[in-house]
Amino acid sequence: MKQEINLHPTTPGLATVRLIAAAVLAVLVPIGASAADVKDRNIKMPIVNNIDHPQGIGARRFAEVVEQKSGGRMKVKIFPGGTLGGEQQVASAMQGGTIEVSMMAPAQLVGMIKEFVVLDFPFAFGNEREADVVLDGPLGRRLLDLMPAKGLVGLAYMEQGYRSISNSRRPVNRLEDIQGLKIRTILNPLYIDMLNALGANAVPMPFPELYTALETKTVDGQENPYATVEASKFYEVQKYFSATRHIYNPQMLLVSKKFWDTLSNDEKEILRQASEDARDHQRKVAREMNDKSREFLLKQGMQINDVSPQELERMRAKVKPVIDKYTAQVGEPLVKELYSELEKARQAK
Repeated sequence: MKQEINLHPTTPGLATVRLIAAAVLAVLVPIGASAADVKDRNIKMPIVNNIDHPQGIGARRFAEVVEQKSGGRMKVKIFPGGTLGGEQQVASAMQGGTIEVSMMAPAQLVGMIKEFVVLDFPFAFGNEREADVVLDGPLGRRLLDLMPAKGLVGLAYMEQGYRSISNSRRPVNRLEDIQGLKIRTILNPLYIDMLNALGANAVPMPFPELYTALETKTVDGQENPYATVEASKFYEVQKYFSATRHIYNPQMLLVSKKFWDTLSNDEKEILRQASEDARDHQRKVAREMNDKSREFLLKQGMQINDVSPQELERMRAKVKPVIDKYTAQVGEPLVKELYSELEKARQAK
């Protein structure tokens, strides 16, 4: 039998050289660029916010990384500003397979996945670090695992930020100041119940309709983070911003399951890696933008006030019946898991 002869004891054999070369290529070449099973794909990605909003920044980073890792074969086209409809319309289109990818708050999906409501419990998350620990941990993953049965695939949690109340009538310094304000909110029963419990008149409305409703005073105000007020130019039609920080909002990067099921393993891995990269980048930028947006709004003439811890405690007590109501709907075990994970996060500081 003819044998391969190694002419020098320190010279690697041909098989070894090939293994080394393959390993080097795996590191140097983007995952999709050398993979045989990556097709030319045009992917639609609508978002309701503008491209310079933290949501748009996350979408843009995701699109860039997908194109880079696929060697230019997979292209994500972003449709900002709600041009393809509000979140509910987009989610429905994704279930039908006519839209491939989007970003939205889990709160927009509670109509189909009731368990997501626990992420919107008022005053639950003390800070962004607690949110990261819970969302990136077992509870966050378990909630994402509920999505494929509803025609969607969740890839990662990004950040919308803390929702606070703005309005055109008066600053909110005390619980009583919320009384009677017509406040637009999202199409989510917990949000409606929460605002009504605080004394407001909650008005659910798709986000693309909000600016006009504020301008015409169909509603007095709304509740969103600083960056959303800046990016959507609500400062043009709102005078007062009060930092109630009543709900922390994640943003979720999600994919149509019908589209996901057409992808090869290589293509799925490209989207997974891009979602993790975009998540880390977007969270960092969103947090940097928060203080900058506050300063910008002040320069535009908005009156911004913080709310005292004592008044926030009064608000917390006022919405406790709302939390109890939704705890009964999703079950105490899930809610206990949420608060257990939050406690672990606080102890790990």
